[in-house]
Amino acid sequence: MNSSNDPIAHAHCDGPCGVYDPAAARINAEAVLSMTKKLLALEMPEAGDKEGMTHYLHTFTRYTQIKEEQAQKCKEELLILWTDYFKNIHLEEFPELHDTFWKAAKLCSSCKVEVSLEHAEELMKTVKNVHIMFWKSKGKEAAWMTAS
Repeated sequence: MNSSNDPIAHAHCDGPCGVYDPAAARINAEAVLSMTKKLLALEMPEAGDKEGMTHYLHTFTRYTQIKEEQAQKCKEELLILWTDYFKNIHLEEFPELHDTFWKAAKLCSSCKVEVSLEHAEELMKTVKNVHIMFWKSKGKEAAWMTAS
């Protein structure tokens, strides 16, 4: 008890549930990749096609918004794993841990501000590396599967 007689809770992270999984980051990264591919595949309408241009701009805007939202969500999921789940003891087994997460967070930012298939694919590869480290740290193997 503290001086105000309120109970004090102690936890190793922000949410002491102990439930962590990189699956959400994978789903978000997949959405980033999907939207990036869709953006790159969009074709501009003929000059003077007002209805076509309206549809194009609307679709481009929607895909961009989704891509940016999913990149931000991916970043948030990765940062939770990095800062709440992984501990100093994991650095012995995974000396590349900090660099992997730093790179993943930077890729999320890149994917938000640009339309780069290279960066979206690199994000997926980096999230896969996080997936492998995470499950290995728990002494388990979990297959890497994507929805697309």
